[in-house]
Amino acid sequence: MQIIHDFHGPHVEPPIVDHVKLTWYEPTPRTPRIRVILHTCECRETTYELCAAGGQAFVRRTDRKEQTVRETSWTLTATTVRLFAQILRGEAS
Repeated sequence: MQIIHDFHGPHVEPPIVDHVKLTWYEPTPRTPRIRVILHTCECRETTYELCAAGGQAFVRRTDRKEQTVRETSWTLTATTVRLFAQILRGEAS
């Protein structure tokens, strides 16, 4: 995955046909600190963050219009990095 070192973060491409529909869960406090590794541009209504904590990683989705925050399952960091890249390319949402 190419990391773009831009203050605003990358934009998410629109979902492609037959994209993977992810399961999004209510956030649960598992650790006292979560590190945001990468985030999408704040100019969009929905933003995504690649997060890491406790040796695992997950993607957090914030929808400002609906005022909701959801996250994927916590899993291996390498798996979550690939998932975040799929979200950016519109292959998953």
